[in-house]
Amino acid sequence: MASVEKATRFVDYFVISGLDDSSELEPDKLSGDTLQNHPLERPYKSKVLAHFPDNVPWNPFDENAIGMLCLPKGLSFKTQWDSRQPKFHSFLITREDGSRSYGSALLFYEEVTSKSVLETMQTLFKMHQANTAVTFCLDSPEPVRKIMGDRREKQSSFDASRDKLYVSKCISLITPLPFVRSCQQLLQQLYEAAQKPSQLAMTLESYVFNLIYDVPLPPCGCSMKFFGCSGPVCVLRPNVGGLPLFDFSLYDMFKLLGVNKIVDIYKCVLLEHQILLYSSDFVINFVCSQANMCFVDIDNKDSIDIPEDLPNFPYESELAMELTQVLNKYQNVIGAEKISSRSHPTTPRRDLGSRTNLRPDDSGGGSAGSWPNSPKRKEVLQQSEAWKKISSLAKKTGVWDSIEEIVLEDSASASSDKTKERESTSLSAEQESGMSASEVNCLKFNSSVREIFLNCFVHMFASYENFVINPSQDLEQWLSNRETVHNFDKAAFLSDQPEAHLPFLSAFIETQMFTTLMDNKIVSQWEEADPGLRLFDARIGKLKDSASGEPRIITYNPCSTIEEAETFIERRAKNFNFVASKAHEIASHISPSQYVSGVFPLLSKELLNSEPANSKSKFRENAKWRRKDRQLQHKEHLQANIETDAQEQYMRLRKPQVPDMSQTSSIAQTNWKFVETLLKECKTKTKKMLVEKMGQEAVELGHNEASITGVEENTLIASLCDLLERIWSHGLQTRKGKSAVWSHLLSFQEIQEENAPAEPKLLAPGLPKRNSLIDIKSLVDGSFTILGRSISLSNLSTVGVDSEKEQTHVKGHRRRSSQGRIELPVLRPMPKSLLADMRKIQQMSDIHTEVGKTRALIRLALERKILSAHLKHLLSDTELLRNLYKRYAFLRCEDEREQFLYHLLSLNAVDFFCFTNTFPNSVVPYRVLIYPSTKLGGSTTSANVWVSVAGQLGETGVMEVTKSLLEHNFENKNLGVLTTLRIGHDNTGMMPKWLVEYVLVRNELTGHTYRFSCGRWLGRGVDDGSTERLLVAELMHHTIDTEDEVVVTSPPRTCSPKSPRKNQDANAGLAEIQHNLGQAVNNLVKHFYKPEKERGNITFLLCGDKGLVHCMEQVFQFGFRSARLFRNKMFIWDYMERLKTFFENALAGNTGRPLSDVCKAGYWLFCDLVGKINTASDSVGKDGKFQVFICVGIRKRCLHRWLPLMANTAVTVYIVIGEFPEALEIMDREVKMKC
Repeated sequence: MASVEKATRFVDYFVISGLDDSSELEPDKLSGDTLQNHPLERPYKSKVLAHFPDNVPWNPFDENAIGMLCLPKGLSFKTQWDSRQPKFHSFLITREDGSRSYGSALLFYEEVTSKSVLETMQTLFKMHQANTAVTFCLDSPEPVRKIMGDRREKQSSFDASRDKLYVSKCISLITPLPFVRSCQQLLQQLYEAAQKPSQLAMTLESYVFNLIYDVPLPPCGCSMKFFGCSGPVCVLRPNVGGLPLFDFSLYDMFKLLGVNKIVDIYKCVLLEHQILLYSSDFVINFVCSQANMCFVDIDNKDSIDIPEDLPNFPYESELAMELTQVLNKYQNVIGAEKISSRSHPTTPRRDLGSRTNLRPDDSGGGSAGSWPNSPKRKEVLQQSEAWKKISSLAKKTGVWDSIEEIVLEDSASASSDKTKERESTSLSAEQESGMSASEVNCLKFNSSVREIFLNCFVHMFASYENFVINPSQDLEQWLSNRETVHNFDKAAFLSDQPEAHLPFLSAFIETQMFTTLMDNKIVSQWEEADPGLRLFDARIGKLKDSASGEPRIITYNPCSTIEEAETFIERRAKNFNFVASKAHEIASHISPSQYVSGVFPLLSKELLNSEPANSKSKFRENAKWRRKDRQLQHKEHLQANIETDAQEQYMRLRKPQVPDMSQTSSIAQTNWKFVETLLKECKTKTKKMLVEKMGQEAVELGHNEASITGVEENTLIASLCDLLERIWSHGLQTRKGKSAVWSHLLSFQEIQEENAPAEPKLLAPGLPKRNSLIDIKSLVDGSFTILGRSISLSNLSTVGVDSEKEQTHVKGHRRRSSQGRIELPVLRPMPKSLLADMRKIQQMSDIHTEVGKTRALIRLALERKILSAHLKHLLSDTELLRNLYKRYAFLRCEDEREQFLYHLLSLNAVDFFCFTNTFPNSVVPYRVLIYPSTKLGGSTTSANVWVSVAGQLGETGVMEVTKSLLEHNFENKNLGVLTTLRIGHDNTGMMPKWLVEYVLVRNELTGHTYRFSCGRWLGRGVDDGSTERLLVAELMHHTIDTEDEVVVTSPPRTCSPKSPRKNQDANAGLAEIQHNLGQAVNNLVKHFYKPEKERGNITFLLCGDKGLVHCMEQVFQFGFRSARLFRNKMFIWDYMERLKTFFENALAGNTGRPLSDVCKAGYWLFCDLVGKINTASDSVGKDGKFQVFICVGIRKRCLHRWLPLMANTAVTVYIVIGEFPEALEIMDREVKMKC
């Protein structure tokens, strides 16, 4: 940055790079081992032949870096048979201190005249020819081998006596800013002047001298015109508050790749993925991350491979639509100009004789003027016998493929010569008045595209400043602790974003690019802010102002700064702020006729390295001009942007104002209207949240709670948080911190903790401190008073013992008391105080900012349905309100405050999971309570018990439960809404059998309690022999909190499936079974037709009460013969195993009847699945195996095909078909609906 501030010239250096005739040819080591290539295809080492001036203090010349970047492929050689069109490229040099310099280079070819170089190339060719001999198949006929050998020899051979050798050369400009388009025009004019030196008005040294010393660097927001060899060149530098300089053509990139592909590549760049750009000329590899790679074939625009897991860009559809509109707008203008520039190129073409004839020195026959203008030249050539022979020989050697090529080149050359004079008059008039229309349109297109991308980012990070963690130390301390300090509250920021944006934003905020942005934001507290950061913050402020102060931008607003940017470009392109002086002759002793045509000369060092004596005075004049230009801009600003009334107001503000007491009433009226607006907005937001929640089905997919994980809900809750911040910010006496709500909460917490009674265990002997709550005078009497409560010193030990006893009692619940009776655990009520919830938020390690903590507390209170109670308790301290807020503040208006709390109270009618689903990385404490049965001797077990809890966001894995305890406390990464629980034991000890009624799991942060009903035995030799059970969660909505425990009640429909022996639906009728099964199938179908974010828990739909497995149990039990007819109890899985034996015998041919291919396939799949389930796990019982069988059969879509096969067996007739032969008809008819 220091070099840019000191730079005062438009060009720092003019550089000439190429072949040094005085040195020998050396291979370019940077290109690797290329000795196996043809000598003409090998890169050779280049050298900086000359640079002017020798050095400038603000930008030291780096010869090695500039020489390598001017000719990145090294020196290359070509012959007269190869294409030698000039090529332009730009480059960038970044130094260790962060300063940059920009280069623009034009590469072209010149004929080699050095005999040593020609001899060296001839020797290299002979050596290569000896090492790589031409071989052909022996079966090839002699003419074919001869033709192939001749063709290869002519195309790849080199003969110094016959062929002309050309070598690459480069002229380049080193500038402090990337003026790519202007530098390309300058280099093109210098190259064309060197090709035709006879047309020069003065020497090349004069033009280069003028470019280096007489053309200044234009200030920000100004345009400048200076002159090259053949015409003027225009430069436009953006404003300080505008987008930085970008002088490349974005239109070519959009036309080549398309909008959608560019957006995909842009996403890969932002996420720092590895990007490989491939073309026939270059291969560019941007290595940011090795995990994902984006491959782009520039020559084939349809060939682009992006990573499969690339997330969608926020507002991607709106962004693509805006870009398409801009592209269509400029397509007709820029596209037509591109076509006209191709048909009439400004670069003069080389002589046709050097390209079309077989030998460059052949002149050919006919007049040069009459032949190209002949309308029937193609027919004349085709009728000529001599031309046919020459054409066939040219095709064999590869000079051209058809006659159309040379005819088209002749016609193009002729047409360009005719139209050049006609275009010169219009172009000269246009250039004298300002920039050309093509340049202006390209600049406007670039500006429009970049404004659209910036507008998209402004919408994405409109509230990012609230989550920046400002350090409390100075700059040096912050830099030393940079690696261990958090700069951005990522968890709180992501909690405010829409669900659709989270995949991209969660990955983007982890990139080095975003980290650099946050570092620049924090460093701006001590140093001058980065220009890009200032622009970004200014655009965010402008967007919020356009939204009438609304802190949250919910909808995407199209870019509104395009017209302003286009107007600025048009105004500066027509009216130049500065016109540089034209070149004057500085070398009177040199004539342009001394230059060799087609060779760019090595210019005079004596002339170009001597700085003019009056350069300082010129720069003083430029400084005066810059001051004048600032005054002119200020005047234009007043005339263009401020109307007459606004000008009077503007001038009035400059005069001292006398306070007018008559305005007090109007100010009060304005504040009153603002209070009413806040109240109305609160009513609207709460009503919208209620409608959005209650408008869905009351019972969704079998759950008793509505689905709340939608994009709209998260956005509405974040908007409610912003509204609370605005209410708490209205009428503040003094603003402290970024969050007014959290500042109020901290003040309230401080007062409450000071007034809170001291805990007995904290009391210690010794004199109390000053301003203590303890009455010092009472110490004389052997007792003291705390908040009006008298405590004797002799009772302190008793108080401590009682507290220890209470702690011992709360520690845990034993499975059997000393009296031999089971002691069931008690679920203690959670504290509902505001201070307790504040402490929970303060203990969260992934939230670091005041704004983030405020939003987390609001979400937690909203999920616990105590938001209104918390805020009412906070606002009950009227003395604190008077100290913090002015009289007209919203929070001091009692009627409006009561209505505000009433609107928040209405949110308790619906269920929110806005805290549970928003912080997936937070560590959450959980409490597990196991309730065994007190009957049938199954209350205790000697085995080692374990549990595993799973939710929508994760799973805990197996956790050992301490013996003799029925309670287990653990902390784990947020599991989300709990779905299932697995409980089991290892079946060890004397009495491992255990009868579990249900299990309770409570989230100790949100207070959500989940009941997992069981009612089954765990152990071998009892029930179905299972030692583990899968239980489905049911959220408890109805809780009755007492002083000692929480009584949980739940609807009977949302239980886990109980034992079929105890199920009350075992005697259900046929109609009821059909209805239940159809309802279960419909719930599954609706689950997959809903959006992914609105789907419920599929585990409950399959394995829960009234789920598919439960209904299939009813189907199989209907008509099942009584178990008392058999020696042991009969389970459905026993029936499945008998069917497996029957199917195996049938496949072995023991049944005596033929089987079709469909039956064989069905039998084999059935036997294979049952066998795998039996061998998978020994801890799963028979009912659990049947559950797995139904779920896998549904997934493989085989269950509806197995049922008819199962019905037509002797096993079914003997076991199932008894009193009710229509049982299997139900299975066959209803289950087909699932597929």
